[in-house]
Amino acid sequence: MYLPAAFREDRPTVLHEAIRTIRLATLVSRGAVEPFATHLPMVLDPATGAHGTLRGHIARANPHREILAEDGRALAIFLGPHAYLSPSYYATKTETGKVVPTWNYIAVHVYGRAVLVDDRAALRRHVEALTDAHEADRPARWRVDDAPPDYVERMLEGIVGIALTIERIEGKWKVSQNRPAADRTGVVRGLETSDRADDRAIAAAVAATGDEITSG
Repeated sequence: MYLPAAFREDRPTVLHEAIRTIRLATLVSRGAVEPFATHLPMVLDPATGAHGTLRGHIARANPHREILAEDGRALAIFLGPHAYLSPSYYATKTETGKVVPTWNYIAVHVYGRAVLVDDRAALRRHVEALTDAHEADRPARWRVDDAPPDYVERMLEGIVGIALTIERIEGKWKVSQNRPAADRTGVVRGLETSDRADDRAIAAAVAATGDEITSG
């Protein structure tokens, strides 16, 4: 990933929290003919491995299973909130006119080696952990045990687990750090009242880049 210094995020705690918040990954591997990608939720296990482990699962029929079995090297991409920035947000537009549209976004790239997990007990523990994580804030939480045992077993037969040992993590927070304070203030004001949740999230991220940013 292209990482200008202004946008680089290296703090493990920030990167781990982004993974936990974004949840859905795009897992990319090098296939025999072309890259192959699968979209799947992944759970971070920070205590396993030098840099942690990502755990997920895919359908047993997914060709990605065979690709990972042959070459486990993979990239998991977590794309967070993103927003279009109109030049009209910038104070610089009025001052010089030397502005162009751009896009702000938050992304985490996780590089590592994945292994397939086909142990039924381990798969069940993974599915339970994944479910519990995503159901935690729901008033009526669903649990794996709520489904009939034979049905759960049939579902487990149809998947294979993935454990990606993390070798490197890159974070890119492109949130207008390279713009003057007045332009960043304009971005916050332009996005914070948007109907899009992503726009409002980017507004908050831009506001967090410096004390001189004001909202409202």
